Amino acid sequence: MSAPPANGTAAKPPLGTVASGEPALEGARPAPKTGSRAPRLSAAWLLAAAFFWLARPGAYSLVAGGAVVLAGLALRAWAAGVLEKDWQLTVSGPYAFTRNPLYLGSFVVGVGAAVAGGVPWFALLFVAFFGFAYGRTMAAESRDLEARFGERHAQYRNAVPLFLPRCRPYRHPARSMIAPDLAEGRDPAGTSGPAATSFSLRRYARNKEYEAALGAMAGFGVLAAKAVGWWG
Repeated sequence: MSAPPANGTAAKPPLGTVASGEPALEGARPAPKTGSRAPRLSAAWLLAAAFFWLARPGAYSLVAGGAVVLAGLALRAWAAGVLEKDWQLTVSGPYAFTRNPLYLGSFVVGVGAAVAGGVPWFALLFVAFFGFAYGRTMAAESRDLEARFGERHAQYRNAVPLFLPRCRPYRHPARSMIAPDLAEGRDPAGTSGPAATSFSLRRYARNKEYEAALGAMAGFGVLAAKAVGWWG
């Protein structure tokens, strides 16, 4: 972290600075501490290794599971295409229905993968792992957003569920969603709504969401190889 200027005011990062390359981060969260992510990621890799070892995919399971996985990837892509990290509270697009559409998309992808692998019972294990590993993470990130955006996030939090989506989109008030410590010079009146109101391929690429799609393709390649007897 860079030292603050001599006048003691906090240094302002450039517009659109991404604190973490992890696409699963939501809203405008600060970068998570590496130590808090390492156990979760290690457990996820172990779970994935066990899944591919136990998977017994067939044509029907690949088609059914693939459709679910595509739905999850589509949700993640939509979220990544409207998400502005670090400086703006994103409340549009899928964030108008759930505060964590990226995590929800990952959940759908995981369930779809279990179906595609021909081991639907593995979905129960995945659900348990997801709830334990990401439930506390989402709650902690919500507290971080509350600390940064204050009453703006509190209003959003009270209206939009943490994970499971609401039926109707959240209608944000006509006020700035830019972080107060970064608003100077960007929204001096404090009245404009969120800038990220529509999907943008540039934001999708900047948030590196294509990595999730590439990972899913690689995973289905392994399952397809097992289905035709090339591996396992």
